[in-house]
Formats: sequence, structure tokens, C-alpha cells
Amino acid sequence: MHRRTTATATALALSLAAIPAAVAAPDAPPPAPVGAVGTAGDPADQEAVREALREAAAQAATQVAVQRSSPSATALDVPGPARLPSFPRPDLDAALDQLAADGAIGVTATVETSTLRWSDAAGTRDLAGQAPALERSPLRVASNTKMMVATLVMQEVEAGTWTLDTRVDDVIPGLFPDHPEVTIRHLLSHTSGMPLGTYELITPYAGTDPEDWDAFVSAIGRDYSDAEHIAAVNAAPWVGEPGAQFSYSNAGYVALGMLLEEVTGEQVEALVDERIRRPAGMGQTRVLDEPGLRGPALHEAMYVDGRGWIGLDGFDPDVFSHSGSALSTVEDLDDLTRALMSGDLVSEESVEQMVTPSSENPLGYGLGTYAIPDPCRPGEFLHGHDGASFGSLSLALSSRDGTRQLALGVTGRDLTVAQDALYDLNDLLVPMLVATC
Repeated sequence: MHRRTTATATALALSLAAIPAAVAAPDAPPPAPVGAVGTAGDPADQEAVREALREAAAQAATQVAVQRSSPSATALDVPGPARLPSFPRPDLDAALDQLAADGAIGVTATVETSTLRWSDAAGTRDLAGQAPALERSPLRVASNTKMMVATLVMQEVEAGTWTLDTRVDDVIPGLFPDHPEVTIRHLLSHTSGMPLGTYELITPYAGTDPEDWDAFVSAIGRDYSDAEHIAAVNAAPWVGEPGAQFSYSNAGYVALGMLLEEVTGEQVEALVDERIRRPAGMGQTRVLDEPGLRGPALHEAMYVDGRGWIGLDGFDPDVFSHSGSALSTVEDLDDLTRALMSGDLVSEESVEQMVTPSSENPLGYGLGTYAIPDPCRPGEFLHGHDGASFGSLSLALSSRDGTRQLALGVTGRDLTVAQDALYDLNDLLVPMLVATC
């Protein structure tokens, strides 16, 4: 089993020296996206997921406005600055069942407010279809891991270990030799200028044939080291200078995990367990570093034109490392966003820094979280993150006051189109958003 160890400058240099020239050579041309690598996990795919979410929020806001203007609406006391009218709850169970009927393998979702606690599951745990998905079935939540890593980083800021403007080079010298001005803030806010890192990492091992899905599956089953992630982005062209623009990067969060391990002497897995999972009450959340899922977990699979479904039980979470290797449940994701927004994991000052956009970007991305308009309260926002892996999607959002949460997990993705064509995620997201009102 591959285990990450605390990085030092000497160990990192030795690790980089052992990486294949196709990845580590500084003059190597940037690898072209191969097969699904050009879709799942890359900025275009992330933006497609988030565009669907923004569209869902807009649709939900329209429905809420219409319902609130109805003569049948009645006053409802809820925490917040206004007395909001109530109206019939959307049929969440039917919407969830429809998503599974349309093509999702497994679906699990939850909505929690001061007046509603709903959770349900539909579909099956894997392609075999023998066992039903459960409300508390864990799944790979990919980039929702970034909220956890960002929280750990902010805890170190509060402890005085570093500041947001500490240079990465001052913690691990030579990590980005051509970009020594990259800071912790740059990494958290995706403004370092480095590329995504995921397909730069995978492409040398997936071959050059975009139709060779067997090679792709093999590539995402490799045991990658953190040093390989860093070498991949150091070998590729960067999109800009540090601080100049927003450019979503998984590799930036891999680097943050390395910095945490350097200053604490502990692995990120242990830090998440001690500082986030236990305080937030996230009973089933784990950070993984090897393939395989046990128990009632929802197993990933991808759909490919001409091949049908391809199971991904051999997927190695080291493909994402500290940027996306967590396994969690929707209930645990609710617990995470509630604890974070309520100031239970970091101070209110740190929460404000995390939710405040750090650059001009369409996501309202701050430090490890982003925002969408709150359909219930015009002018306010819901905060959280999503996760898009090769065979799963997840989403976790909370109101800023920590009183309303929703979380969604889906397995089964169509990776041969820009957006999943098997089902429309907004068929469930819109009623979930409406239900938070």
C-alpha cells in the first residue's frame, strides 16, 4: 500500500529524479487531454457542473418567488432576518427516484433545515445491481476534500504556523522552482497560475489514443506519489503568474497537503480525522490512499459510447491525492458544512476569509469554498463545494449562518459528453434547493 510521507526538500528532490522523463523533463511538451481525462476533473468539466448548479439555483429562486406570491402561502418563523412564507414541500422522494430511473447507478441526498430533515437513497450500490443504495452509503466525494484541506490550512494560520501570504518556498524550498512567489493564499484560491495537474499527471501513462479506454482505466489505477503531481505541473506551461488570475488546480491542493504534512509531521488522513471528522461528527468520512471500497459504499462507474458501462473499482485515489481522495456520506457532508459555517472548526474571521471571493471568477471562489445565490434569501449565498470524479458527483452547500444544508451524491457518469447525458442532475437539485426555504 502506498503511504505518503512528510516531504523535505532533499526527499522531494530524490523523488523527482525517479519520475519518468515524460513527466519530469522541464522541456517536455504539455500532454494533450486523453479520453475522459479531457472531461472528468478538468476545468471544463468542473465549470459544466457548476454552471448546472447556478442554473438550478436560478430555477429554484424563480419557483420560490412564484410560490411566495401565492395567496395560499402562510407565514413561517425561521432563523434569519425575515419571516418567510411556507408552501408545500417539493416531492423530493420522487425526484430522487427519477434520477436513478433515468440512468444514475446510485443516488443519495439530504436536506436539513430548522423545520425539515429529509434524506433518501435510490438505485444500487454498483453495476451488478444486487444491493440497494442506502441513505448512509459513502461514496468518493472528490473535490469536496478541498473544504477539509482548506480548513486544516486555516487552522494552521490561526495557530501562527504561517500566514496566508507565506511563500510555499519558505515551507518546502524548491517545490515550484520556476515560481518561487507562489503563496498559500494562491494555492487555496486557485490563483497560483499552475494548470489543473490531473490530466498532466495521467496522460503519459494513458497513451495517445483517445479511444483506448483500457489504457485510461489503467492510468487512473496507478499509484501516484505527491512528488509526481508536482513534477507534472512543473513540467507543464502555467496559465499565468501567481495572483494574476483564477485557474482551478487540483495540484495546488496536493501541494497544500504536502505543506501540512511538512509542518505537522502527520499525514493529511490523520489530520482530517483528528481535527475535522471527530469535531464535526462525521462518522463515516475517511481520506483514502488505495483502491477498493467496502461495505455499503457506492461504487464508481463511467459510461462510454461504444463500450457501455465500465466499472472503476480499480481507481486509485492517489490520482487526486489531497485535492480529492475523501470518502464520505451526504450526512457527513452536511455535518462538515454546518460545522464550518457555524465557526466550530475555525474562527468566524477565518470562515469569512474562506467564503469571500479571492479573485474575479464565476464561482465566487474564496479559500476552499465557493458560493451560489441563495434562492430563499435574495442577496445572500449558499457556500460549499462540489466533487466530480470519473464515476461520481457530489455536492455540499450550507447557508452562511449554518442553519440550512443540502448534500447530494451520485454514482455513474457519462464521460463521452461535456455534461452527463444519462440524467439531468437539476431534476433533483432544484427541488432540493427549494426545500431549503
